[in-house]
Amino acid sequence: MSAGEVTLPPVPASADIAVATHETGQELKRGAFFNTIAMLASNFRGVFTFLVARLLGPAALGTFSVAWANVDLISKISVFGLDNAITTFIAQSEALGDRSRSRALYRAALFLVLAQSCLIAGLGILALHLFSDHLRYPREMLSALAFLLCALPGVGLYRVCTSSSRGMKIMQHDIFSRGLTEPTVTTLAFLVAFLVGLTKFAPEAAALIGTGASGLVALYLASKLFPPPSTGSVPVSTASQIRPLLTYAAPIATYQLLNAFIFRLDVIMLAWFIGRAPGVTLVTVGVYGAVVDVAGGLRKVNQSFNPIFAPVVAGMTVTGEHTLAAATYARIAQWMLWVLLPAVGVMALAGSVILMIYGKVFQQGGAWLGIVAAACATNAFVGLGETVIMVQRPGLNLINSSIACAVAVAANLWLIPRYGVTGAALGILVPYVIQGILRSFVLRFVFRWHNDWRTIMPPVLTASVAIIPALVCLPFLTGIVGQFIAAFIFLSGCGIGWIYYSRSGRIA
Repeated sequence: MSAGEVTLPPVPASADIAVATHETGQELKRGAFFNTIAMLASNFRGVFTFLVARLLGPAALGTFSVAWANVDLISKISVFGLDNAITTFIAQSEALGDRSRSRALYRAALFLVLAQSCLIAGLGILALHLFSDHLRYPREMLSALAFLLCALPGVGLYRVCTSSSRGMKIMQHDIFSRGLTEPTVTTLAFLVAFLVGLTKFAPEAAALIGTGASGLVALYLASKLFPPPSTGSVPVSTASQIRPLLTYAAPIATYQLLNAFIFRLDVIMLAWFIGRAPGVTLVTVGVYGAVVDVAGGLRKVNQSFNPIFAPVVAGMTVTGEHTLAAATYARIAQWMLWVLLPAVGVMALAGSVILMIYGKVFQQGGAWLGIVAAACATNAFVGLGETVIMVQRPGLNLINSSIACAVAVAANLWLIPRYGVTGAALGILVPYVIQGILRSFVLRFVFRWHNDWRTIMPPVLTASVAIIPALVCLPFLTGIVGQFIAAFIFLSGCGIGWIYYSRSGRIA
């Protein structure tokens, strides 16, 4: 907890908790609504992936996927956890009514992320130039990576500015920056590059332009929330906020880097094993890149709830409302399961049908899609626990992520050489399960947050019952038709279950 913060007694009365829970629920629903719109809009980035696959083929998509996976990993170093830290700090300042400190925090984070991003990008390009001969990646992947490193300032600008808006509980800014600007500009830039004949680095150039545009829009919107101080207000030095931000962000940056490494490890290691593991080629890596892109949409479900949950729970903990925070956590956990479980079931039952959009060769990734979808859904769900731990004891997240990272490396090194791409899919599922177990342990035995399993039972029971008739029909209806019907039966069962529990009042 930073200087100047106070801890008030927890709210004792159950009636007060019920009222506060209802009011918080309304606030969460409003925030989740805007975040969902932003998340759905950002999925138009899939149009860009579709065009790359259709116009340039799976090999080009594989090259871009591996290069972008490395850039996303490196961005965790350049951002240095400032995105999560600034949300927490600004939310706490606003809860205490200190707008001057919020303004100083925003400016400090903005300066730090731009300086760090430019420095890391320059050092990365220099390192690739000096040591490219010693890396196992194909030459075209290294060239694409060097090109995409220039996107780091735009990525950092978007993350810190959007997180600052979220600290003020303004969720709709993300709709315009990431939801609309990035996918639209990226797709149009790719089409222009392709039409003028720049096919070699068209995806990379488009991603660079799209992230830059997204960052500038996020900067414009966030800056409007922090105007110059009015006459008579007590100013807070921007420089004075740099050290507290970096101190708080250091463990966050480390475990964010580990989490990004876990998520990107399967794609990165598949590139290492091209030609040296069963069925691992540049084409199959491209197919797997499409699989990760589709399943990665489930990770974005977390983005519907976590951006509003983070400032809300930060405000609750700084004012001592731990009972209310626990009740809020349980409510959002149920909401997320109502979305995640049906989506995972559809991807597992009809993976080949979904991947048909990218082309016939991509249908071979149907089995991989179900596994990766389960991994991404697990990651999205346990991300709630990460947020709770972050705003109170971020060092515990570092321990959890370190253990999960070690498991991920060991699993991929053992599974990929034996099972190829299927091994990579399994290698990403195992560490997320371990990470979920560890975070549940911390919440229960360190923070004394006892999970009420009755809260999450409705979506779990509904999905478990709905999957039975879907699996029964598969042996009798094979191929694309069978997958489509099985997915339809499953979704229908989930819909009936949701209606039943909604009318019975058991949906939080």
